Amino acid sequence: MFKVLYIILTLISLVTYFYVLRYNMHMFQLNGYKNGEHFNWIKKNSGKERLLILEGLYGILLLFLCNIVTLIIGILIQLIVIKYYLYLKRSNTKKKLVYTKRVQRMIISDVIISLLILCVIGFINPSSIIGGLFILTALHVVYLIFINTVNKPVEAAVNRYFINDARKKLNSVKDILVIGITGSYGKTSVKYYLHTLLREHFNVLITPESYNTPMGVVRTIREHLKPTDQIFICEMGARHVGDIKEICDIVNPKHGVITSVGPQHLETFFNMDNIKKTKFELADALPDDGILFVNGDNEYINEYVTETLGKYNNMVFYRNNSRGEGYTVKNVTLSSKGTEFKVISPEKEEETFNTRLVGEHNIINIVGAIAVANTLGVKLKDLKVGVRRIQPVEHRMQLLEKGGGVTIIDDAYNSNPVGSKAAVETLNMFEGLKILVTPGMVELGDKEDEYNYKFGTYAAENCDYILLVGKKHTEPIYNGVVESGFDKDKVKSYDTLEEALSFAYSINSDMHKYILLENDLPDNY
Repeated sequence: MFKVLYIILTLISLVTYFYVLRYNMHMFQLNGYKNGEHFNWIKKNSGKERLLILEGLYGILLLFLCNIVTLIIGILIQLIVIKYYLYLKRSNTKKKLVYTKRVQRMIISDVIISLLILCVIGFINPSSIIGGLFILTALHVVYLIFINTVNKPVEAAVNRYFINDARKKLNSVKDILVIGITGSYGKTSVKYYLHTLLREHFNVLITPESYNTPMGVVRTIREHLKPTDQIFICEMGARHVGDIKEICDIVNPKHGVITSVGPQHLETFFNMDNIKKTKFELADALPDDGILFVNGDNEYINEYVTETLGKYNNMVFYRNNSRGEGYTVKNVTLSSKGTEFKVISPEKEEETFNTRLVGEHNIINIVGAIAVANTLGVKLKDLKVGVRRIQPVEHRMQLLEKGGGVTIIDDAYNSNPVGSKAAVETLNMFEGLKILVTPGMVELGDKEDEYNYKFGTYAAENCDYILLVGKKHTEPIYNGVVESGFDKDKVKSYDTLEEALSFAYSINSDMHKYILLENDLPDNY
């Protein structure tokens, strides 16, 4: 009986081990394989895996007391843990675990090291192996940090090989023009908009989706660059000082675009000075004849340009108003079909453009793309068709007609203090019932509550209903809303997005409903 129970518990414990490993590997991937970021995630989310405390403590008991009773209780504990991690697996649906080569190497290292530890335990006391398996499973909350550290030399060597290979391939394409795009927000949109404007005139390669890390850029070059490509538009993301420089050292951009600088990823940047310096690493990497395109409406960009007066001479500004130098905008009109606006070039040429996109931040991003394309030699009048063809980037102020008098404004991607304010102000421009659904903003460090409170005050000014997702995290938004004098009966908190949307659809109104989805937190939140 003892042997049968021991074998059953061992098999069930192996299943538990892999479910716990899979969940923590998923979170580690979402945290960018960064030990520091993953450790901070552990501190913030320790409650999610509190059940592993029981797993670990029971493992210690099994090291010293392994009999029929403890084996039966162990089986029950493992079944409970398996059921819970199955629930977590079903819940994590926004961005699934991708079994990349790096993940595969980490899993192999994890299993090998665990087997070695269990062999040592078994050599000392064979009956203690099952207790060791319990303990190793419980330690997976932090275990992957150790595995990542062990694998670091291997990962560095692999990355060096791929980076050198990408450099060779990029250098082999004669006269290719590399345009780097970075910014706290807006960089993905500008990348896609610019691609739409240039592809009618050039062979253009872009980094797909949000491939904006060094290895994402390297993968794009190695897998997609063709000898006939004339322009490579390279999106450059950053979470730490030096990240932009690392990408620039790989691709050597000729021109650059800085779409914005703002309080984003403050948990890893720590302060605004670091964010400004990091974004301008792109400017520092440009050659003397390179051109830097910058958003002239952004206060942090203007501050940094003033602080470094004379350092960046070859700059082209673009603005969402008619004041100042560079490419400017006037006569903006919004309708249910999109937006019409006029662009004035530095040479005072004017053209009227139409786009199906809405929102102030979408227009400034389009103007940035127009500025680059026009500077590269495409006439303003020849860009009108391209602007009309620009498609909404998924989850970035994307209008979705749902029928039954409901329009979803999907702005669920990675909300920020500037974009969230612009989004609710855009919502207020529509004629109808204006409903905001949001879980608030994250990755803003010790300023997070302050920015979410301010967001609540902006929402109160522009919305008819405010539906919050996640009662604890949205408390600052709620406070900002009610302290602005907003009707308490029209601000509600829900545990899930589905519950909030269900209420939004159920609101009785003769008016057309406009439901703004502002941000959608990733699974590691």
